[in-house]
Amino acid sequence: MTKTTITSVEHRPPRLVNLWNIIRSQPAIVPNIPKIAKGLYNLLSVKPSQKKSIGRLLEQQAQRYPDSPFLVDDTQQLSYHQANSTVNRLAHLLQQQGVGSGDVVALFLENRCELMLASLAALKLGAVATMLNTSQRQDVLLHSINITNPKLVVVGEELVSALEPIRNKLPEQLGDNLWYIPDNSRQPTPTGYRDLFKHAETQPDNNLAATREVCLHQPAFYVFTSGTTGMPKASIMSHYRWFKAMGGIGMASMYIRKDDVFYCALPLYHNNALSLTLSAVLGNGAQMVIARKFSATRFWDDIRKHKVTAFCYIGELCRYLYNQPAQPDDANNSLRVILGNGLRPDIWMPFKERFGIPHINEFYGASEVNLVFTNALNLDCTAGCCPLPHAIVKWDVETDKPVLDKRGRMQKVSTGETGLLLAKVTDKSPFDGYTSNDATEGKLLRNVFKNGDSYINTGDLVIKQGFMHIAFADRLGDTFRWKGENVATAEVESIINRYPGIEQAVVYGVDVPGADGKAGMAALTLDCTIAELSLQDLTSYLRNELPVYAVPLFIRIREQQKMTSTFKYQKVELKKESFDVDAVKEPILTLLPEEARYQPLTHDLLTQINSQQIRL
Repeated sequence: MTKTTITSVEHRPPRLVNLWNIIRSQPAIVPNIPKIAKGLYNLLSVKPSQKKSIGRLLEQQAQRYPDSPFLVDDTQQLSYHQANSTVNRLAHLLQQQGVGSGDVVALFLENRCELMLASLAALKLGAVATMLNTSQRQDVLLHSINITNPKLVVVGEELVSALEPIRNKLPEQLGDNLWYIPDNSRQPTPTGYRDLFKHAETQPDNNLAATREVCLHQPAFYVFTSGTTGMPKASIMSHYRWFKAMGGIGMASMYIRKDDVFYCALPLYHNNALSLTLSAVLGNGAQMVIARKFSATRFWDDIRKHKVTAFCYIGELCRYLYNQPAQPDDANNSLRVILGNGLRPDIWMPFKERFGIPHINEFYGASEVNLVFTNALNLDCTAGCCPLPHAIVKWDVETDKPVLDKRGRMQKVSTGETGLLLAKVTDKSPFDGYTSNDATEGKLLRNVFKNGDSYINTGDLVIKQGFMHIAFADRLGDTFRWKGENVATAEVESIINRYPGIEQAVVYGVDVPGADGKAGMAALTLDCTIAELSLQDLTSYLRNELPVYAVPLFIRIREQQKMTSTFKYQKVELKKESFDVDAVKEPILTLLPEEARYQPLTHDLLTQINSQQIRL
């Protein structure tokens, strides 16, 4: 096997986009020119000051397509007319409770139609829907509620037990403003709660005058960060950004049509579901099938049952699906396009071919960032292009600072190089930020190329592929330096994941006494026993496939990887636990200098490493 240096930020040969790639994509684009034109018009023509909103769009689509299916889950199907009528009743009820423009309604439900309906009801009034993370508990849940200052809280029957332990700690004004939504049971409404849908039954179902006054610049949703490095922050998703996603991705990139069926197994508090999927569906009069939870074993049955043509993903979801035993009917589906981010290059083509997916619409974006890259041209192994202003700048991973020129300004990278992605803040691309002003300001970089400019620091290293295309490389905090070289964890993970017997690798850097930088460590889950894994063959493979500085010096064997509720690997805890065999109960292996294979890390070896008797 030949040695590759793709893990070095400076030396990785990227997959570039050339003119031939662009030309080759034209036959698929030509038939969709009307849809692309409509999408680009929606993307470029919307202005923050316009009186236009998600709630108003629902009204318009209910008038255009009254009988077309809109929302489907395990227990019900709602047409556009039925959904709009129910949302109106809920909105009238909320209005009676004093909810108006700028107020906040906190929603704590698992994936089901009622969550969508309640959130849309808040939006019709110009209020903000706080989409609480269903995995949050105790102090984290209380923190998330408090920082958004809701006027009332709506909780599903399935999550009352999670809210009850903090109920007495909630702000006083919420004492009489706890609302409840049953979950297909005949249980009585809990004491201290009111049944939202039951109280809404007697409300009128006409459209509200308040909806016509909502402007695009107003917040629509509060979406929470994963909280991997502290308490979660609430990022603001405005109607404006939601509409831009609708035009730029749902229309101009995915070409979603009225007859499309969009499957969503991601939690509705995740922006891929809430903003990208919902905007693609609602903007085009399509149908959204909501799965209660993601299930790798049930997934393809759902796809076939509902005749799904599109679904949303994150990279880990695709890997779960790919790791399932192959079936003869894997490609027997009606899929036309899938939308998501984080699909790694090592499974991109195998996943696409095995499941017969014509278009992988990978994108790059974040809840708090004002732009989106999207793979509109259906190229492979790219997050696509973006017409909005941005820059990719040189970044010193060791000092964690930008590389500046003689004038003290940042420097842009060349095509094929990796750098930090910055998103320019303009009148047409504003920064919605977080609910915390300090957090918002901390995300901005000012005077980057000239006095007065400002950019959002995405915190992501990307490859400049050419023709405005990028590929994700790594998170800033995940790339580390060892032996004077930069190591991008995402690329090391891709190499390790190719080895037979390894199900999933999570790579991170750890401190080693007496050594500069951080040594590589990989937490592995296996689809075989550790006894069946040849450590000598694995060592040879990694030394052949990776430069010496990128070969992990420590391996931790796990039964399963821990993930955040937004499907990100929990590396903070792994870094903290490091290779301390006295504290970690899972097996840890080490690769010592001059050794031919990984070996168990014992207490004696740990002592020698910590005392620098063994130098790595």
